[in-house]
Amino acid sequence: MTTNPPVQKEFDSNYRKVMVAARRARQIQSGAKALVPSTTNKACRLAQDEIRAGLVGYVHTGPPPEKPTVEDTGITHLVV
Repeated sequence: MTTNPPVQKEFDSNYRKVMVAARRARQIQSGAKALVPSTTNKACRLAQDEIRAGLVGYVHTGPPPEKPTVEDTGITHLVV
């Protein structure tokens, strides 16, 4: 028996929030019903409103994000 990963509603980065909103906007454009009442017909705005209302989440299926350590900043230092 496999356990389903939990649905996340808090976003760990703005990038992930934008990616979830973009995917939800594509669903809306493909005919999915809006989850919140809105006066706009723009799929992107509807998706943002749904996320803001806490009605759209995501399931993180990859490895956990790694933060660089103090020793490894991820920035190459060049001596000029």
